[in-house]
Amino acid sequence: MEKDAAHSDQSSSTHTSQLIQSVTDSQLKQALLSCQKNQLETTKFSIAHRGAPLKYAEHTKEAYIAAAEMGAGLIECDTTFTNDGELVCRHAQCDLHTTTNIISTPLNQKCTVPWNEEFPNPGAVKCCASDLSVAEFKSLVGKMDNQNPIASSAESFMDGSNDWRKDVIESTGTLMTHKESIALFDQLGVEFVPELKAPDRKARLQVEDVFGSTQAYAQKLIDDYKDAGIRSTRVWPQSFEPQSILYWLTAEPEFGRQAVMLDGRNARQLEPQDPMSFSPTMKEMRDSGVRIIAPPLWMLVTVNEAGELVPSAYAIEAKAVGLKIITWSLERSNLAQGSRHADGQLDWYYQFDKNPNYQLIRTEGDVFKVLDVLAKDVGVIGVFSDWPETVSYYANCFNAIEPE
Repeated sequence: MEKDAAHSDQSSSTHTSQLIQSVTDSQLKQALLSCQKNQLETTKFSIAHRGAPLKYAEHTKEAYIAAAEMGAGLIECDTTFTNDGELVCRHAQCDLHTTTNIISTPLNQKCTVPWNEEFPNPGAVKCCASDLSVAEFKSLVGKMDNQNPIASSAESFMDGSNDWRKDVIESTGTLMTHKESIALFDQLGVEFVPELKAPDRKARLQVEDVFGSTQAYAQKLIDDYKDAGIRSTRVWPQSFEPQSILYWLTAEPEFGRQAVMLDGRNARQLEPQDPMSFSPTMKEMRDSGVRIIAPPLWMLVTVNEAGELVPSAYAIEAKAVGLKIITWSLERSNLAQGSRHADGQLDWYYQFDKNPNYQLIRTEGDVFKVLDVLAKDVGVIGVFSDWPETVSYYANCFNAIEPE
């Protein structure tokens, strides 16, 4: 594993220590404990998902800096757009009402569907980056992504006290443009994994209104790196939209070489243990020029009849045709009761844990069991996490491979 600058002593993290103590695999637990005095060094195996949103407001400067300090070698800026054509770091075109303070500011009136204090309707509110200029966007304050669905006031709508993430470190933060994120990540010495967010077709302003076409929108993302003088080998552009990936492969082949095809299919569209449900097939995807795919955790592993966590048919097929794999997103789930919630339903990210005779993910620390199989048996080249230190710790401890 290629390592860069050393960070903190691993034993200094209460969160990581608590996770390790709750791992239910005693052999893995002892191996992890043996690494506690190692230095935490930067690794590209550890990919920061929206910064460090388990405890910081997502896609804020503060979350990004925290992710770098936790050893993440790649940091994600999800990119959407403002009405004057700048790319900004947000998870969706229209999430400002849940990720910023916009409804408590005069800019609320510019929202596609503003918060209405006289006739509150929490489910209808829709505030988009595309409703604002970049200057207006930058005037907002980022907050933890949450909302109160039965709120009767703007203040109660933004109240996140019922969220499962209780031990928040920074609940607010500084919003960033894509260009600002490039400058910051370059300064931090990490690499770039931007995601071009799909247009929201219910927004007031559409991507074609601003850029002319979705292809021009995709080109804008690459142009921001070229204008900043960033080498293509440091950039891993992502999209759930096949047309964006294919555009980069043809129009910007240097950047397209590391383009990541995100797989957002749900369980009704794809059964990870049934290759007949793969459309397109892994070979068809590889033949189109795609080199890297990124499915969610649940597509890559399964629990066999012996109660072992093993690679899924999806993972095996992908590797067989030469596709590299990145996965998402660790520590995005409340695992206080393991993979099964209080109502008995499986957590979305852990729906692989459905063998009725076993429950392999029983504690928060059992994320290390998933990581171990992903790294050693599936052979992923990177893992997105909402708390990058967990993946960084594992990668440092077990010398996990990294993207090349």
